Amino acid sequence: MALAKAQIKNLFTGEIFHVIFNPEDYTLAKDNNFASQTIPGLGSPLLQFVNGNLRTLEMNLLFDTYLPLTTESTPVRDVREETQKVVDLLKINGDFHAPPILEVSWASLFLRCVLARVSQQFIMFLDDGRPVRARLTCTFNEFIDEEREAKEVNRQTADFSKAHVVIQNETLSSIAQSLYGNPQLWRPIAIANGIDDPRQLFAGQVLRVPALPFTDAQSGEIVQ
Repeated sequence: MALAKAQIKNLFTGEIFHVIFNPEDYTLAKDNNFASQTIPGLGSPLLQFVNGNLRTLEMNLLFDTYLPLTTESTPVRDVREETQKVVDLLKINGDFHAPPILEVSWASLFLRCVLARVSQQFIMFLDDGRPVRARLTCTFNEFIDEEREAKEVNRQTADFSKAHVVIQNETLSSIAQSLYGNPQLWRPIAIANGIDDPRQLFAGQVLRVPALPFTDAQSGEIVQ
């Protein structure tokens, strides 16, 4: 059975680049941002989810063009001829005015991403100084556009957040924008919490967030 090779596909051009040597390991990382709000009288600050950060993939790739049995017909190639194929993925595409979107895959690993950073370390040289072996440290950032994000995350209800802790300077409109995607939908939150004056919010206040009613897509008005 043939050894599966890690590959990088350029989604702008359709070109596929197979690595010479599979990486020994790789690192996937993901984290979230939380805002903390200190409330007098509480034993610890309250945390409020703000947003999720990018998922990142870090991978080391080894390139080697050295041939011990070199002849005049098969000269040793400069390893930069190979490493440049990866470095070029940082360049802005003239048609799309952005670096290319990529697919990095290897066995069960699959990431739709962009190349964020490449560090080249040359570790073997010929007598004339040409590098023939190099190690590339690559950082890929997951790429999710608005359409894909909307498909992966259900934005039609607020069921993912049963309670909301008010932070400094928040309003019902800003909370509705954050949780419902529409600042005009602040009334369901006000009604659910018995708030007569939407300006009377204070930091640390815990609000119940009801499921989003069916609304008109253009006006944002609740359909009874």
